[in-house]
Amino acid sequence: MRIVAALGGNALLRRGEPLEASVQIGHVREAVRGLAAAATGNELVITHGNGPQVGLLAVESASDPALSTPYPLDALGAQTQGMIGYWLARELRRALPGREVVAVLTETIVAPDDPAFANPTKFVGRAYPAPEAARMRAEHGWALRRDGSAWRRVVPSPEPRDIVELATITRLVDDGCMVIAAGGGGVPVGPDHQGVEAVVDKDLTAALLAARLKADTLLLLTDVPAVMRDHGTVNASPIAEITPHRLRDLDLPDGSMGPKAEAACRFAEQRRGAVAVIGSLTDVPALLSGTAGTRIEAP
Repeated sequence: MRIVAALGGNALLRRGEPLEASVQIGHVREAVRGLAAAATGNELVITHGNGPQVGLLAVESASDPALSTPYPLDALGAQTQGMIGYWLARELRRALPGREVVAVLTETIVAPDDPAFANPTKFVGRAYPAPEAARMRAEHGWALRRDGSAWRRVVPSPEPRDIVELATITRLVDDGCMVIAAGGGGVPVGPDHQGVEAVVDKDLTAALLAARLKADTLLLLTDVPAVMRDHGTVNASPIAEITPHRLRDLDLPDGSMGPKAEAACRFAEQRRGAVAVIGSLTDVPALLSGTAGTRIEAP
């Protein structure tokens, strides 16, 4: 079976934790225990988030007096792909001796006329009080949006249109390699391969990658056991199976489960007969056997 496993942000960092390398490496080791179960007897491609890491580097770059301009987001995305890919590959080799593992620096093509460029919505980096936010806007031309009582930078999040290294990733998987690819949604580039100042949603890129690889299963791994009906109420209950149409009707929040649900729907609709599963990183064997998580299949 060919599986694409998309690691949520909790795989590397949990809310409130410091962005220390040691903390993230500890979580990578926990994640690899689940991934090792998916890799046994299967072809496995792994994607991952990089939001906190890109945010940290963006803030550091903007604050560095030695730089006349901060590093662009495409370069920061590439940096974090390399770092996280290295951590995952190292721990997978330790967990699965003899398996070939490779991390592929991946570019994701976006359309220059994507409406997202006129409406930046993706939060990047830390929160600023109003005076500092005004200064950052003036100095760097950032778009900022209120987040609670403070302000944060927002950047465009255009649709993933294609994956530049798809043919290479396919050959590696066909050859028996375990591949780490499209980290953070991939480095956003235009059709001319010029990097753009944006962040691509990691789950939507994972769905695109899974469909193009003709995967049998897309695992969207997070810190909750399933998609919940009536989430946040006393009547909340896990959903075991659902169609894309009914899942979209739930109107899940954009900042958490919404993108995962949309990614699952797109994959299930494009790969009829395949299944997308949303569930906990600690439940991988049960997710694959159909005894845990939420399974999304098109009728």
